Amino acid sequence: MKTSIFLLFIILITGGCSGSKQKIASNNGFAVLPRTAAGESVATFAGGCFWAMQESLIQLKGVHASISGYAGGITKNPSYDEVSAQGTGHAEAVQVYYDPAIISYEQLVRAFFIAHNPTEINRQGPDVGPEYRSMAFYRSPDELKVLNKVMSEMESRKIYKGYFATELEPFKIFYPAESYHQDYYERNTWDPYIRSVSKPKVMHVRKEFPQLIKTEYLK
Repeated sequence: MKTSIFLLFIILITGGCSGSKQKIASNNGFAVLPRTAAGESVATFAGGCFWAMQESLIQLKGVHASISGYAGGITKNPSYDEVSAQGTGHAEAVQVYYDPAIISYEQLVRAFFIAHNPTEINRQGPDVGPEYRSMAFYRSPDELKVLNKVMSEMESRKIYKGYFATELEPFKIFYPAESYHQDYYERNTWDPYIRSVSKPKVMHVRKEFPQLIKTEYLK
C-alpha cells in the first residue's frame, strides 16, 4: 500500500508494536468482526486509505470498535492484493461499532466527511484508484436522509471546493481486511506515509470535533 508497502513485510515478521487501544481478534490472517452488543449500532464508510479512516473514527467517543476492510464490490472474501489490482470492485472501507446514546449517526457522518476529501473521484491525495473512492453505506432510509442532509449542508457551506463525489449505497456486506492492516496507524506512527498523509487527516478530525474525542487519544 502507498509509498511504504515494503513496511508490511516488516510488520508480518515482527508482529508490529503492542499496546493497541482496541483489541481485534484474528483468524487465518484476517481480522474477525466483533459481535454487535445490545443497543449498539454499526456504520460503514469508505474514504481513501483505511489506515487513516480507522484511526479517525476509533478516536471518537462512543465508538467501541473500528475495523479496516473492504466493501462495495463483488468479490467474496477479497485480499488486499486483489483489491489493489482493481478487479474486485471493492473500496478500502471501515466498519464502526458505536453507542448511539453517546454519538449519533449524524456525528459519525460529519466526522467521516472531515476525515477525507469527498469531492475527489477515485482517489485521495496521493492514493489513486477506485479502491480509494468515497462511499457511504446506509442501513435504513433514515440514514440515507442524514447522509443527503449533511452532504447538502457541507456543499452549501463550501467546506470543500467542488461537489461531493461520495457514492451512497445500501449496505450489503463488509469483509474485514488482513490483521496487519488493523490499527496500522497506531502501531506505526514512525511510518513516513502515516506522518505525511494519514496524520493530517486524523488531526483534522480532532481539531473539528474536540468535544467528541476520547481522552486517551488526546495524550
